[in-house]
Amino acid sequence: KVFQAIVSCIGGDGTIYIIPKLFETALNRLMTEMQNAFKGLGLLIPYCWKKGEACVVRASDTMWYRAKILEVSDSTFQVQYIDHGYIESIPQCHLYPTTFYTGIPPFCIPCQLYKTLPIGNFWQQDAVDYLQELLRNEEVEIHVKELPDNPWGKLSISLYFGDMSLSSFMAYQKYCVAEDCEDIEKLGVFEEDLSPSYLMQPLPGPGEIFPVRVSHLVSPKEVYICLDSSGNFTKHSVTDKAAGHDSESLRKALKWCNKIVNTLPHLTNFKKELPCLAEYMDGLWYRAKVLSVTQIAPVEILVQFVDYGTYLVAPTSRLRHIPCHLLKYPVQAVRVLLAGFRPASDDKNLERIPYSPEWSLKALWTMVDCVEGKHLFASILTASPEVTISLYGDDKNLVHLKLIEMGLAELDL
Repeated sequence: KVFQAIVSCIGGDGTIYIIPKLFETALNRLMTEMQNAFKGLGLLIPYCWKKGEACVVRASDTMWYRAKILEVSDSTFQVQYIDHGYIESIPQCHLYPTTFYTGIPPFCIPCQLYKTLPIGNFWQQDAVDYLQELLRNEEVEIHVKELPDNPWGKLSISLYFGDMSLSSFMAYQKYCVAEDCEDIEKLGVFEEDLSPSYLMQPLPGPGEIFPVRVSHLVSPKEVYICLDSSGNFTKHSVTDKAAGHDSESLRKALKWCNKIVNTLPHLTNFKKELPCLAEYMDGLWYRAKVLSVTQIAPVEILVQFVDYGTYLVAPTSRLRHIPCHLLKYPVQAVRVLLAGFRPASDDKNLERIPYSPEWSLKALWTMVDCVEGKHLFASILTASPEVTISLYGDDKNLVHLKLIEMGLAELDL
């Protein structure tokens, strides 16, 4: 069986506690009911607690949770939150014995990785800490491999995050030995002589109108577009739907990649067009490609973020090798030329685009206002030698008409 789940916590022994997504609604309903049923503090009068006894716990967030007693002592009790897996020491005044809700099975499931042996035969503390940092509160994909011998035992699973097997990843990090490392190559990086490259985004056929958004402008006429599966266009082509699925899968894969980026080696080969990961100004890592070396001492590299079209000059500390599995997603941003207009011959604005002086900066900023954050529509006119499109606004008018009205461009028929 395969299902999606949230990792609620990692036990001190490496047990992975998961809450299936299908259980979330029922768990939330139970939590709401418990908050209404229990008010105030826990039991303040003497009570003879027993190991294994069911109770409710008022946690540090002031919410009530189902729990069971693991250890009894004079001042504090060790309890386990049965719907989340956490183990915690709690003062007796925060506990309340109950027979309510004991007929409802725990919502979280204790799991162990299938055919995975930790180094030293038990999960070391640094491995447990790493699992906690990597997985806690994250959505993952669970593949059930073996059922436990008893109902309270651990489920043997393969766990996947961002298309990667957790067993393979932990084995790659030398925390364990995994018998089934069928996708360990996904964690590797291409060797320099393999010359990897990105897949190009397939586009709809000429004449078909499809929703897009502009991710970057080079000039008023040269832009980068992304297929927009979230647009308010009622008819989506197969290409649009596939692009939307790829975009969401890529987003999830990059999210996980950002969590493990420190395990990836720094880039040492700066061959033009070489795929890599680059850190943007927001502190996140994105897919990119090398364009050129702009400075030797210290080394600085011009890269382009392939899913947006934007550029960045970055030191080598902000460049990493890219995991192989991130190359299977087509680039999200496509460079296109806009048809139907050209720079105005009588544009008197003195401030020009340095790398494209035929256009004024005013024309560029006017085009930015026309397309930034807008739901747009495109129709391909030619696909070769360069992709040329007509670009329309939500009102079905060509976006460049504004520039013509302002005298910043002229019709090019």
